[in-house]
Amino acid sequence: MNQGRTSQPADRRAWFGLLIVLGPVLLVAMDGSVLFLAMPRITAALQPSPDQSLWILDIYGFIVGSLLIAFGNFGDRYGRLRLLVIGALVFGAGSAGAAFAPNAEFLIVFRALMGLGGATLLPSGLAVISELFADARQRARAIGIFAATFAAGFAIGPIVGGQLLSFFWWGSVFLINLPVVVLFTVFAPILLREVRASRPGRVDIPSVALSAGGLLLCVYGVKHLAAYGLSIQAVLAVLVGAGILVWFIWRQRVLSRPLLEVKLFRERVFTVAIITGLLSLVAWSATAYLSAIYLQSVLEYSVLRAALLTLPGAAVLTTTCIVTPHLVERIGKRASLILCHLSMAGGLLLLVPTTVTGGTAWFVASTVVAGVGYGISFSLVAETAVGAVPEERAGSAGAIAETSNEIGNALGIAILGSLATFVFRLQNPGPQGTLNEVLAVPDLGQAVIDQAKGAYLTGYHIVAVTASVLCLALGLLAIRWIPKESVHGVTDEGAQTEHSRSV
Repeated sequence: MNQGRTSQPADRRAWFGLLIVLGPVLLVAMDGSVLFLAMPRITAALQPSPDQSLWILDIYGFIVGSLLIAFGNFGDRYGRLRLLVIGALVFGAGSAGAAFAPNAEFLIVFRALMGLGGATLLPSGLAVISELFADARQRARAIGIFAATFAAGFAIGPIVGGQLLSFFWWGSVFLINLPVVVLFTVFAPILLREVRASRPGRVDIPSVALSAGGLLLCVYGVKHLAAYGLSIQAVLAVLVGAGILVWFIWRQRVLSRPLLEVKLFRERVFTVAIITGLLSLVAWSATAYLSAIYLQSVLEYSVLRAALLTLPGAAVLTTTCIVTPHLVERIGKRASLILCHLSMAGGLLLLVPTTVTGGTAWFVASTVVAGVGYGISFSLVAETAVGAVPEERAGSAGAIAETSNEIGNALGIAILGSLATFVFRLQNPGPQGTLNEVLAVPDLGQAVIDQAKGAYLTGYHIVAVTASVLCLALGLLAIRWIPKESVHGVTDEGAQTEHSRSV
């Protein structure tokens, strides 16, 4: 836990510092979802293959997630402000390149460059906020605001994208990043001071390579299986990637200054919280992406109308992030985690009654109910991670929380998105691999269109049920695994330990 901090209230400069950090945080989160409604336009303009479409969507989240832990350590050891400014500039350069990408390959490359910048921004931003607010209550509130901004970015990404696409070409969804990047690079050195660990040490480069390489191979294998079916190449990629990740974890256990603090996972609340961050984004990203296609391609709504339908859920999600610290004070982390998973599970099941001819009320109800769970997850995971370590390790601990979110975002589209694609390929008799490819074929009969939409809806429902079952299973694990809290917020297990020590 954080030790040795004073409880002196934060001054005005700290709150302005928080405000300037929130700009890049909003952008990094927003760019994880801004393409959900833009993909039909991008598909029409660049003609990507099915697997290229998946890479366009989640190469960004994958790069962010695979490098967060490494850059969290870089910031702790070599300076968080320096890394924030460098990351903002890289993110801006990637955004400008993506806006004018001439083909799918270039768009994937520039999205990867944006991910590289984003990986520097999130952990150092969270660590800077932790350093700005010494008072525990104010720090929890600031982290809640940070989490709410991050969640709001994910939630409003499709809305912003929909608004821009109503007036401009698809590249505009990237150009909006540039003014915020400019403002941040101007004001961050004024409002924030440089912070680094007192004994920085060196970053273990082999660990960086192992974590990124293992994740890359696993995600590539899953994508290849979904796009092209079973193959030795794809299976080997998954197996080798999993083996490399096991090697990475083993290496962290023997290093004196590891990239990933494996020992933190001995704490059950921390472990369940991090898994919650992963699973909530798996469910959210997959269903948000598939819902965007459902609203536009199945129900044939305009981009703007589809975007507006996501507003209620976005409002609930953001509000829940802000009030979660108060909720935890009243009912405890255990009950909050259980409520989180039950809300997500129930909300996801509300997508099942949607049909080819209607279902907007079910969709809105789903986003509102599940939004409560998503909001608790965003806020609680970040606060739990940062509160579990000394201040000098805040960047790397915050990186664990953000990694769970970003990897969940990438894996949600890679795994559950691939599951939807697989079901569609089984259900649709034509050669096309996606619904949008079917709808792009000229002079199709209505029966063929209806059959393709029905195939898509089947995959959509299977993904919703699968995500719901995963959330429910983790909720049951939290009930059984995390000890109940006493009236003073100490777990029964912890109370027994303290009693035995005193004896």
